[in-house]
Amino acid sequence: MLLFRWAILFLLLMCAVSFAFYAGTGQAKYRRFGWITLKWTLLAAFGFFAVLIAERVA
Repeated sequence: MLLFRWAILFLLLMCAVSFAFYAGTGQAKYRRFGWITLKWTLLAAFGFFAVLIAERVA
């Protein structure tokens, strides 16, 4: 559980750094990488919490 929380935090931090690089350099590859990382991080987090909720209900 704790490992998963740290992984999510690290991935969100990586997104923020990527967007900061985009703001600083204007290169679209950083923005694209940030959006892809953010999308998959949020999907994994929602899936994880869905499993937790399903375990509580059952």
